[in-house]
Amino acid sequence: MVDWNLAVATATRLLRPGPEVTREEARAVVAELRRHAEASQEHVRGFTRLGTADGHDTPVLVVDRPGWVKANVAGFRELLRPLLEKMQRRRGSNPGSAVLSAVGGKVTGVELGMLLSFLASRVLGQYETFAPASRDLPAGDGGGRLLLVAPNIVHVERELDVEPHDFRLWVCLHEETHRTQFSAVPWLRDHLEGEIQAFLAETDVDPAAFLERLREAAQSLVGGRPEAEEDDSGHSLVELVQTPAQRAILGRLTAVMSLLEGHADYVMDGVGPDVVPSVAEIREKFQQRRAKGASRLDTALRKLLGLDAKLRQYRDGERFVRAVVDQVGMDGFNRVWTSPNTLPTKAEIAKPADWIARVHRTAES
Repeated sequence: MVDWNLAVATATRLLRPGPEVTREEARAVVAELRRHAEASQEHVRGFTRLGTADGHDTPVLVVDRPGWVKANVAGFRELLRPLLEKMQRRRGSNPGSAVLSAVGGKVTGVELGMLLSFLASRVLGQYETFAPASRDLPAGDGGGRLLLVAPNIVHVERELDVEPHDFRLWVCLHEETHRTQFSAVPWLRDHLEGEIQAFLAETDVDPAAFLERLREAAQSLVGGRPEAEEDDSGHSLVELVQTPAQRAILGRLTAVMSLLEGHADYVMDGVGPDVVPSVAEIREKFQQRRAKGASRLDTALRKLLGLDAKLRQYRDGERFVRAVVDQVGMDGFNRVWTSPNTLPTKAEIAKPADWIARVHRTAES
């Protein structure tokens, strides 16, 4: 169904070159990112009051763009395995299915490779929640690893003209928060995987029906309002192909991702002033960069892939975390990690007082 090796080869071939650095400079950047990642553990865990559950620590890897691609293909392959096996069984009863599968797998592999090549030059760091271990890319016992993409970090720090050492630590603080979230809350990974698998189980595996829905989604995008008139109500391709059941799951996943991203931004800003001297300048320039965007093609791709929704998650989630901590303190906020039932809903992300009333009233009654 997907030619994974072709996806890696396509992405690697299309990757943009990274910033120019000497071999000595590259080694120094990698070494410094590793030091900052280690130092960030103490900063983040002290600020959040979250520790690491026994047996749930995960490795930190400093990678280049091809390394990021390989790691993500491995993660996609693992996460999508049940869906692809289901589709393969469905096709197995049709005449010529082997030929169609081979051809379709190559097409999908090329498309996935193109997508990854677009993203590979933009990601500064990533916590890979569902990453399987391999010889080149170790992972925790239950899966998971933190990736820091060295060339992208160097590229952005130069583009923003900020102090490199401060910027590298600032990035590590954000990404280490994600690592801490999953290391300290062992049930979180299984909960997310369950939601994603439920989402995928709702996927229509009939190729003709899926292509028809994809066509409708594309027509909706093409027939939409001009870009300058669009607002936050616009839908990405990912959202437009959902069934009603999937939309409900997507709403829950959106709330969780808003929480995780907003928590990371809140922690990064909370720790920053004590350990990153130029944090105010970095934050201001980075926010301007987020808001400004890039070329028209880049903006169109961001909307199509739903990346604009991720930026809203940073903003809305950070507001939620800040409001809750202001009202009930860090320990009160940390009740969010008690169980899936204490995670905020999408509506509660927008109205933190409702989450406080529900979770704290239940706990105190």
